[in-house]
Amino acid sequence: MLSRFLKNLSILKKFLFINFLVFLIIGLLTLIYLNRIQPTLIKTKTVNHINTLDNTIENLNRLQVQFNEEEVKSFLFSTRFLFQSLDRVQFFDLNFNLIGDTDTLDLDPRAFSQRLDIVEMNNLNENEQNNKPEKKEENLKKKVKILENLNIYKSSKNYGQPFTFTSDSYDQFLLTTLKNVIIDNREVGFIAVTENANDVKAVINERKVFIVRTAILVGIVIIIFSFVMNRYFLKPIKNLVIYTNLIKEKSSQETNIKSIQNRNDEIGTLSKSLGEMTDELHQRITTAENYSTDLLHEIRNPLASLKSASEIISETEDKSQRHKLVKIVSHDVERIERLITDYSQMLRDEAAISSEKMKKINLAEVVKSVVDDFNSVYDTKKSIAINFKTNGQNNYEILAIENRIEQIIANLLENSISFSEKNQAIDVELAKKEEDKITLIVSDEGVGFNENDTNKIFNRFYSNRPEKFGEHSGLGLNIVKNLVEIHGGEITASNNEDKGARIEINFPKA
Repeated sequence: MLSRFLKNLSILKKFLFINFLVFLIIGLLTLIYLNRIQPTLIKTKTVNHINTLDNTIENLNRLQVQFNEEEVKSFLFSTRFLFQSLDRVQFFDLNFNLIGDTDTLDLDPRAFSQRLDIVEMNNLNENEQNNKPEKKEENLKKKVKILENLNIYKSSKNYGQPFTFTSDSYDQFLLTTLKNVIIDNREVGFIAVTENANDVKAVINERKVFIVRTAILVGIVIIIFSFVMNRYFLKPIKNLVIYTNLIKEKSSQETNIKSIQNRNDEIGTLSKSLGEMTDELHQRITTAENYSTDLLHEIRNPLASLKSASEIISETEDKSQRHKLVKIVSHDVERIERLITDYSQMLRDEAAISSEKMKKINLAEVVKSVVDDFNSVYDTKKSIAINFKTNGQNNYEILAIENRIEQIIANLLENSISFSEKNQAIDVELAKKEEDKITLIVSDEGVGFNENDTNKIFNRFYSNRPEKFGEHSGLGLNIVKNLVEIHGGEITASNNEDKGARIEINFPKA
């Protein structure tokens, strides 16, 4: 139930709710602690009271004190050292009549004098204080409280054992312990020991104040933390969610994701990655749309030519004319087949590259391997020699996907071979023109490029070609350029000074 409830809350509300629960549990534990600490402190004082009561009753038995006002008063004077730590000791007979009270005597340390006149003078001053209306009212309340508890004590099942109770006024917290007195196996009355326990109240109040202050401080910290979390974490995350929803809905509404991308923390990194991923996705979609449009355009031309040729074939009877038309049909079919094959291969390559990892490879070994393979085929087929040379160095390491580098070299060689005549040569050279770059050059002795701006040859479906146009889809050099750029390289095209074309690629050195 709780998990279902939390599932529907925002992160901020979850955080506040969980903190509230923790705060509530801590509050309950604190109340339990405060309720237990007071009895513990009182119990410690009660033990002292019981010891005092036991000692007093023992002395009463030992001295054979009669439980009347005169002898009890004499006993209080003679044993005043027993009560130095207490505020008041009262003696009651069985009818709850007060027969002795330290409040009527001066038993504090300054009265421990042998001069009776000083004692009597202090008693007189004490009596004057007790005669004040406020004092009389307070004493009356205390007396009523003790008498009520004497009745409770006498009728309780624990009668005979010490009985402790507390009384709390605006300026005093009193702790009183009662016990019945037995002298010579005869119950004669009661003793009430009272102590000012303001220190107990002070300790409890101090802890209460500390807990309240701590609770307020924790509450303020939670509020500040919630504000910071909402301002600097949750709002940016919410903006990212809005951003992704806008992308999903293909909305043109602007968001403030650029301000989030300027942050130097993990959220800034996340938003940058999300932005880059979105841009790349848009670019892929745009590229796919452009590819589809271009492919449709490129296929439409040979299809139109194919349709016209097929219609004329059925109507003409001239064999030479029919032969030309069949050749056109074959050329157009070859062209369409080549377009579809290369386009499909390009899409497969794009999907595969995203999962392939780059590693250090020796470019010289890869180039030599591809050149040897081509030489074994084309040396006998077209009598075209492919020459591979380096500038004498061995370290041609680059960071690359090996099969993609092979694809680049193979596409360049196929392109050069297709525009080369028999007994011509193709040169493949590796060099280090710059300290941090490795240069691969492929040059042939073919017809070269007709374009003044040779950068156009890397466009998709470039079609300014010489004869045997069906052997080319117009995608080969575009695929090469894309693969080179994936490896962080640069590719340029030019015509040789004497004859033929020249392709130069610069790869960053590993």
